[in-house]
Amino acid sequence: MARPRLHDDALRTRLLEVTSEALSTGGEHAVTVRSVAASAGTSASAVYALFGSREELLAAVSAEGFRRFGTHLAAVPRTDDPAADLRALGVAYRRSALADPHFYRTMFDRAVRPGADAPPAVEQPTFRVLRGAAARVLGVGPADAEAVAVGLWGLVHGLVSLELAGLLPGDEPARAARYDAAAGAVGPALLSR
Repeated sequence: MARPRLHDDALRTRLLEVTSEALSTGGEHAVTVRSVAASAGTSASAVYALFGSREELLAAVSAEGFRRFGTHLAAVPRTDDPAADLRALGVAYRRSALADPHFYRTMFDRAVRPGADAPPAVEQPTFRVLRGAAARVLGVGPADAEAVAVGLWGLVHGLVSLELAGLLPGDEPARAARYDAAAGAVGPALLSR
């Protein structure tokens, strides 16, 4: 009979969730293997068995955030309307941040890289999606759209960060409308090179 697996995917996911919350609220110094294990209701040995080290746990949290973010972006269909597709990516960006705020803060506000060998943010697959969408709107190659893509990223990141910090008033529909209106007002200016 096969030996039961003690440390499963559910525990791994729980450890990533707990660690992302600790990182987003207290920074890297707030994350210890023991504190994460205690918060997840497991042992430090489980953390080491699943991740190997504290540093690998931190990298895994960032990688998981980018994976989740990428899933939201990949759900946006590519249509014959590049401008509508770009706006839909902006909505997906917000949706991802609101669905996983701790991971969002870990990825961007705390800037925990997904590993020493991970590429910089502008080479992450998620940014390449944005750069490609901007290139389609502009009718240029991806390399020629990088500055515009960085500007668009700054726009949506800023709006989402303000919302997550509780600085935008109103209920969810009002904040969604404010986000859409701001992106619609500023985004086209960034696209007029």
